[in-house]
Amino acid sequence: MSDPPKYILEGLEKQSPETLREIAQIATEMADRKESQREAELEEQEVDDQPEDLNCDNAPSSATLTKKEINGNQYYYWQWREGEKIKSEYIRPVDPKR
Repeated sequence: MSDPPKYILEGLEKQSPETLREIAQIATEMADRKESQREAELEEQEVDDQPEDLNCDNAPSSATLTKKEINGNQYYYWQWREGEKIKSEYIRPVDPKR
């Protein structure tokens, strides 16, 4: 886990214990919501039919093939979970001619 930004810590330091507990609850709810959104995105992006020319030998263990759209272009990525984090590894464009 990385350290929170200094400006956040400085602001928290000025708060009462009651306010800090409220902030902790809000932060926990926010983290849960973001994790749920990330899970939903992962499920939506899974590719059903894997391209025949895609080499799976180099795929990370337990990775699934996903498609991501960036600036109107689609790309293949490997995606997998390491603990609480979702990791991605770029493969190539969906349309190799682009």
